[in-house]
Amino acid sequence: MAAATAAPARPFVIVTGLSGAGKASVLNLLEDLGYETVDNPPLSILESLVEDGTMPLAAGIDTRTRGFDAAQVKRAIHALRARPGVAATLVFVTAEEPVLLRRYTETRRRHPLAPGGALGTRVADGIAREAAILEPLRDEADLVVDTSDLPLPALRRLVEERFRPEDSPGMSVLLQSFGYPKGLPREADLVFDVRFLRNPHYVPELKPLTGKDSGVAAYVAADPDFPGFWQRLTGFIDPLLPRYVAEGKKYLTVAIGCTGGRHRSVLVTERLSDHLRSLGWRVDVTHRELSAERDRVAAAPQVAAPGAVTPASAAARPGGGQEAPQRNP
Repeated sequence: MAAATAAPARPFVIVTGLSGAGKASVLNLLEDLGYETVDNPPLSILESLVEDGTMPLAAGIDTRTRGFDAAQVKRAIHALRARPGVAATLVFVTAEEPVLLRRYTETRRRHPLAPGGALGTRVADGIAREAAILEPLRDEADLVVDTSDLPLPALRRLVEERFRPEDSPGMSVLLQSFGYPKGLPREADLVFDVRFLRNPHYVPELKPLTGKDSGVAAYVAADPDFPGFWQRLTGFIDPLLPRYVAEGKKYLTVAIGCTGGRHRSVLVTERLSDHLRSLGWRVDVTHRELSAERDRVAAAPQVAAPGAVTPASAAARPGGGQEAPQRNP
């Protein structure tokens, strides 16, 4: 009998480092990747965080943490690394002193170790004091991230490459067809107008159909300008989507419009969804005017034909709605 496959270890990322270096940004990026994040939990409960839930976990720890002690944090990390079913990683976020000084000047926030009183108010003194306290954790770190010259998109790529779970959601692409007379979709990021393609509305046998029907698809695809349009559309969108991901965009709505929102826009939307899915993108599709039409039909009152038996008329009959027995002539 084959041995059972062991469950993958639960990721637990502990993020620490200098104040102002970007710990909060790293935690936010991990949260975007599907991690359950906790900022500054008491050290006494750090190890117990893994006892509940199954989601990847991340915790921010720094000198503001109640009862902070670098030696205690190291002991907790060693215990987590030795724990079965847990993959603990310590990330230390840092930046050069001039960069930290500039960031504190721009934000006008107080440094936690230079709040005034006996500790003074000089940010430079607070940075030096904090660096000395955290030095043991920097030496212990699995990954040291220096954000001095690291823009947010580059930090995002670094975090995603290192910590993205296998089942982490990527960018969601919504493709939406619509008709121009009812206005542009307000949520659209990109809008494409396909009213230049020949219109099946003027072909009697195609008019009642939609862009999902093969006859309409063949008619529109046979437009002499369609192949060139399709090549340029995909050539524009294909390289664009990875750039949106690199910038951290989580949702992208692409709207495709025609006159009525039933034929050309529906066809192009369906065809583009197949194309993007074949490239591995997660795509949802909605057809605004077709959905509105279905809603109207569903909400319309049902009118009985003359002589038809309705539930109300049946209930009013003698015998509780049962048909009277028919006599043979």
